[in-house]
This record gives sequence, C-alpha cells and structure tokens, in this order.
Amino acid sequence: MDKRFTSFMILAVVAIVANQIVYTVFFAPPPPPQAAVPQPKKVAKVEPAKAQEPAAKKEADRPKPATPKEAALAEKSPQAVPQWLTLGSADPNSPYRMLVILTNRGAAIERLELNSPLYRDLEDRSGYLGQLVPGDAPQPQKGALVRIVGAGTPAAAAGLQGGDVITALDDRTIASAADLVEALKETAPQQKIRISIERDGAQRQLAAELGRQPLQVMKPEENSKPVDLNRGPNHDPFSFLLTLQQFDERILGDDSPELDGVELRDAAWEVTAAKENLVSFRKVLPKLGLQIVKTYHLQQVPPNESQDSDYPAYSFLLDISIANVGSEAHRIAYRLDGPTGLPIEGEWYANKVSRTWSGAGLRDVVAHFHGGATTQVSAPQIADPEFKLTWSQSPLDYIAVDAQYFAAAIIPQKNNATDVLFEEVKPTRVGAIPKDRANYKLTDVSFRLESKTAELAPGGPPLEQSFQIFAGPKKPNLLAEYRPPGTAISLKDLMYYGWFGWVAVPMLKILHAFYFLVGNYGLAIIMLTVLVRGGMFPLGRKQAQSAQKMQELQPEIKRISEKYKNEPEKKTRAQQELFRQHNYNPLGGCLPALVQLPIFVGLYKTLMVDVELRQAPLFGDSIRWASNLAAPDMLWNWSAVVPDFISHGTGFLGLGPYLNILPLVTVGLILWQQRATMPPPADEQAALQQKMMQYMMVFMGIMFFKCASGLCVYFIASSIWGVAERKLLPKKTAPSQATASGSAIRVASSPNSGNGAPAGKKRKRDRK
Repeated sequence: MDKRFTSFMILAVVAIVANQIVYTVFFAPPPPPQAAVPQPKKVAKVEPAKAQEPAAKKEADRPKPATPKEAALAEKSPQAVPQWLTLGSADPNSPYRMLVILTNRGAAIERLELNSPLYRDLEDRSGYLGQLVPGDAPQPQKGALVRIVGAGTPAAAAGLQGGDVITALDDRTIASAADLVEALKETAPQQKIRISIERDGAQRQLAAELGRQPLQVMKPEENSKPVDLNRGPNHDPFSFLLTLQQFDERILGDDSPELDGVELRDAAWEVTAAKENLVSFRKVLPKLGLQIVKTYHLQQVPPNESQDSDYPAYSFLLDISIANVGSEAHRIAYRLDGPTGLPIEGEWYANKVSRTWSGAGLRDVVAHFHGGATTQVSAPQIADPEFKLTWSQSPLDYIAVDAQYFAAAIIPQKNNATDVLFEEVKPTRVGAIPKDRANYKLTDVSFRLESKTAELAPGGPPLEQSFQIFAGPKKPNLLAEYRPPGTAISLKDLMYYGWFGWVAVPMLKILHAFYFLVGNYGLAIIMLTVLVRGGMFPLGRKQAQSAQKMQELQPEIKRISEKYKNEPEKKTRAQQELFRQHNYNPLGGCLPALVQLPIFVGLYKTLMVDVELRQAPLFGDSIRWASNLAAPDMLWNWSAVVPDFISHGTGFLGLGPYLNILPLVTVGLILWQQRATMPPPADEQAALQQKMMQYMMVFMGIMFFKCASGLCVYFIASSIWGVAERKLLPKKTAPSQATASGSAIRVASSPNSGNGAPAGKKRKRDRK
C-alpha cells in the first residue's frame, strides 16, 4: 500500500462528485407529465386578511349572512374545547407500529413517534416519560398539567392520567410546564423517578422507569418565537391541516392561510369518535352551510404477522368529507397540507443522495405522477425565495416528504390511475428560511394539494376523498408494500442510491447476510472488507510486488537521476529501459485501486441510505462511542473548547461539535503505510511529490473527518490487509549496480544519443 492508495482515496472523492454530474447529464429523469408553473387564474385571489378591511373590497368576497337554517345549525353545533387524543401505542408488543398524538386544533397530527427499539432518537439521550403535552396548572395551583398520556408509555405504566397536575419529580419542585420540560431533560433512560401529582384534590406518589426517546417522524418544529407551552405558536404548523381552497367565486391566495369567514386550520374541531385506532373530527361552518369531517384510521398488525417487521402497518387512512348542509348550492375545493417536522438528525454531518445536480436537503419533496418519472425537489431549492413550482392537472400517484432514513407519503386512493384529483400539487416551505444559505438543506418543507372544484347541492352527496398515509422507515421490502391503486410502482422508489446503485444494492444484501451470521454490523463490514480484498488478492499481490520492486530499483533510479540531472529526456529513456529490463509497469498497481473504487462509493451510498445501519453500534448499545455506524464516532464533545466556526459543522473547516477518532486513525494508518513502504525519494522532484502526498492526506483527513464510522472501519480493515499483504511478500535481492548502470549506459548510448559511434559497433569494441 503506497501512494497508489492515496490516489485511490482521491479518486473516490472525485467519483462521488462525478457521479452527480454524469447522472444529471445522462440519467436524470424527465419532469412529470403536464408539470408546469401555474398560470394566472381568471378569478382574483383573496389577499391575506388585514386588521381593517379595505373599503373597496368586493361584496362578493364577503361571507354572506346566515340563513335561518344555517343559524339553527349554528345553535345546535357544540362549542369545541381544546383536546388531545392518541392513536396506537408506544409499546412495541402492541398491534401498532406507532403512537400518534392528535389535536382538535385544526384536527391535525401534532406528533407521530415509532415504537420499535430499532428506531430511537439518536441525539436526545434524556429519559422518555411520554409526550404529555404539558401546560401550566390552572390558578391558584402550581405545577404542570398533564393533557394526554399515550398508551404504552412509561407515564401510562406508572398510572399517570390526563388531568393530573405534576408538582414534583423526585425532590425537584415543578411549578410550571417549563419546569417539567427542563427537569425531564436532565434524566436518563432506565432511570427510576418518583412523580408527585395532584388528582381530584388529593396528593399522590407514582413511580416510573424512563425509556429511550423514540424517533418522531412528525413533530412541531420549534421556530424563533418565544416559547409558550399553553398557547403557542412557537413552532411550525402541524401536519395535515385542511381548509377551503375555493368557495363559490372566492379562491384562496397562495400566501393566505384561509378565506375570510373560514376557521379550520387553527380552530378547535368537535371530536365525534375516539378509539385506540380511530379518531374522527367534525367542523360545522354555519355561515357557509358546510360540514367538514376528518377521520384518521390507524393500521393494525394481525396477531399472526406480529414478528414481520416489514408488515405494512406504518400507515393510516385519512378520510375527508365536505357536505353541503345549507340551503344553496356551492362550488367547493379544499386545500390539504402535508406532513411537517420530519427528522433532521445529524444535521452537521448528514448527507442525502440527490437525484439532481442541485443537491439534496435533509428533507426533500419526492413526487410521482402516472406515466412519468420520480421527481425530487430539494429543500435548498424550496428555501430559495424565488422558488416557484407547481404541477397542474397531473394524475398524482404519490407525493412524500423524504428524509434521510424516514419518509411520510400521501397516496391518494382513486378508482383509476389516470384520474386527476387535484388542480395543483406543489412543494411548500413550512418553516422560516435559514439565515445562512449553507443551512438551506435544513429547511422544514412539505407539500400542498389543491383539489379540483366540485358542485355540492344542498343535502346532496358530499365531496369525499381518502388517502393512505405512510410514515415510517425507508426499508425496501416495507416500501414495496405501498402501491398506488392501479399502478405497477411503489414507494420503493424512495430508495435511491445514485449512479453506483448497481454496486450498493448487492453489497447491501451481502452486508445483511453477514449481519445475520454475526449480529453486528461492524463485524459485517470487516467481513465485507475481507471478502472484497480476498477476491482481489491476485491484483493486490501484484500491486504489493510492484511496490516492492519499485523500492528495490530506487537506488538505480537515484543514480540515473544524478547522472542525467540536466538531461530530462535521457533520464526518462534510461528509467524506461530499467523498468523494461525488470518487467516493471509503473501503472500496474493502479488496477486494485480502480477495482476498489466502486466498492468504496457503493458503501458510502449504502451508509447514507440504509436505515438498518443508522442505529447499528460498533460494539454495543451500552457504549455511546461509535454507537451509529452511519455517523461519525463522536468520541468527545469539544464544542466548549473549539471556535464556533469549527463546532457548528458548516463549511470546509466546520468539523462539527465532536472529536472523531476513527478518521484520525484511518489517516494515521495510511501515513504510516506510506512511510513504511515508500522508498526514499530519488531526486528533488520525487521528494516534493512525497511531501505533497503527505499534505494531501491532511486535506483528505479534514474532508473525511465527518464521514461515517462504518466507512472508517472499512478503510482501517482494508489498510491492515494491505500491510499484511506487503509484509508477507518474500524479500528480494536488489539488482546489481553493474547491471543497472550498464543498462543506463546502453540507453544513453543509443543511435540518437550524440556519442558518435552506433551502439552495435561500440559493443564489438568492448568485446575486443
């Protein structure tokens, strides 16, 4: 292993970049059919509501006074109060794969967390009691009001109930919801705590054992507004908010949250059904004569499929119904927003594989329209203030917010694959635009569906639509189970490995097979390295022999360099003749590096895509270091002792908040190999080249400082194999000085060397 291994590393980086360029130019999918920037509508759109209504506002844009029937309907409609409900369970042994927390504020999903031990939060290492949605206790009480307790959580196991007021955790007094949040941040998994509560005016003591924080596929992402746990908003919008896109001639503008007189997104809906797998909300708009119903129905796992991790239960149905309960006909369209707050864990090191040269964010929008290709719109594109993209009148198969290892997708349920249900489909930005353009990839993005207009007669059939919502890990076998009706495609399209997918996919299967045998992905990567290097042993041996022969010839190369120091052409011919006599090809050692290159890039892509490697530890769950082979090893948090431009993780020198030891071991091992195997420089040019290679290794060390620890394990194992390969070669005697010098003289005395006598006659005189 000599300078050719360094060349291999440089080639690897070049290949990763070239992969994107080549794919974009030759293999990038065309845009979906009928995709276009929206054309101006004939009807004027409503501007955002203002404090005072303009005097010139058209009468047609105002809500009409309620008819007697609508007024009676308003009197019968109960006034909803804020409520929180749950679907499913946090217990992995339950018939559910997730725990969903819903709020009647907008009839939306507030949080969705997976219950499998395989999918835990990798960054929040505090103890998990459960999502209690705490609020300040009503005066004059002091404490944190528990608004909801999810099934299967440690809180439920401890006997905590909605309506309880937590007054203390262990010996720490809890006077507000903020106190409870801060106290729980200081706990740890498996910690046992005492919970002091007030229930029905009586004091009680409960005991709970905290768990690991689950992975939340959807959550309200905090923004820069002041925190107010009681009211908000201190976060981006919830998931699957619904409102009216059109009511008769009034059409909602792109920048407007709702039509005047319509309160659906932030208003409290009435809860009409609440079961462990079904919640239904209803909202009556008396002045418009409309009744809107949203129903969430969570998928269950049958008892005989409980051990199948790929059973398609990472989903629920969302049913929407809009009925005309008034006395006049209306033209109606709805607007449905998608999921928000998907995970961006590892924001300082994580990268996604992009389908386009524009790059990828940590959350992108991926869509597929019938008859077209899968299209990705990246978070950096959506974050651009000038971004405008709308798919109009296209038959949507599915649309998803695609994170690195998880996704949330909507699959419209329709009778025919070619049916066009939506007037417009568009990617949207949910949160604020990051100040630093380098952080555009962190933007909270989603999408918006605007339905086609329907004519609703009084008391007639309602406008109804059903959606299958997938929210879970990106596992190929699992995603393949989710197919849009009447199509041959599936959500498996979300699994994208780039141009080297032909290497990554079979290599991934081999890795999984090794893991099945040994139960540890660190060992599986080492076994994969042995398999690759063993298969290349003839080439590797040839490379090692070539390096050894180069070292043996080094004294003669040095003598040639000294003799023809001022005659570069003669020096080159003499060296070529020397190489020919000893059957040495300077480029012969490059082939193993070229063969390894697809393996390296394939493993790099695999670690970026495969959720199985996301939480895989090198040694075990009890050891925090290298607990995620798809991330840097994170030995020590040095953010308190290094400058911010290093710890924040952005830019070339943004190394992140952790000291990673495995990349340093990798680079150190390669430098040691170079020193041990490379011959001394024969001239100043060779010495300069060796110094440049050493500096290049420092540069590569910075580039690879944030690379996945699994990739470092591959490099280290491959380097050790190379050292062993070199050490096991038999020692050879260096060529004699006379032979080498003679060859150099013969080359220098060629017919065109300028010495006068032809070479043949000179050899005859020598024999005499």
